[in-house]
Amino acid sequence: MTKTPTFIPLLNSVSRAETGAGEAFAEWARTTTDKRLAKTLRVVAMRETEHGIAFAKRMLEFDCEVYDDGLDFTAELRKIVASKRSDVNKMKALGFNKSDSGPDIFDRFFRDKTIDPMTGALIGRYICEERDTGRLLKAEHDRLHTADKKRKERANR
Repeated sequence: MTKTPTFIPLLNSVSRAETGAGEAFAEWARTTTDKRLAKTLRVVAMRETEHGIAFAKRMLEFDCEVYDDGLDFTAELRKIVASKRSDVNKMKALGFNKSDSGPDIFDRFFRDKTIDPMTGALIGRYICEERDTGRLLKAEHDRLHTADKKRKERANR
């Protein structure tokens, strides 16, 4: 019997988190009234969902199934998305008002030196797309924040 790769828990956590995030961003896209934000959120939701599927598929290729590891990385995301907050306040609560700088959670992903090239390529693409998602949502936050600021300035005249 082939030994289960040491990186399976990483693949599992990513698959579960991305699947949940895809659902949350899709729900947000359905409820926002801002068409441009809705489009961006649909792109993000599709990306997240695809990541969940791709990582689950890679696990199957190692004869492993996605399993409940007791971790819930998307609880706060789902709570914020379901709230009555404005879109810009949801983005602030999720940290999309901040610029990327310094190390992030993804910097640790390649510490396992047993990751094979195919899995490494999948993880590399995932990391690049996640960082791009952050940039997309930061740009949307900035756009909405600027629009809110202008609206308030006009109202105070």
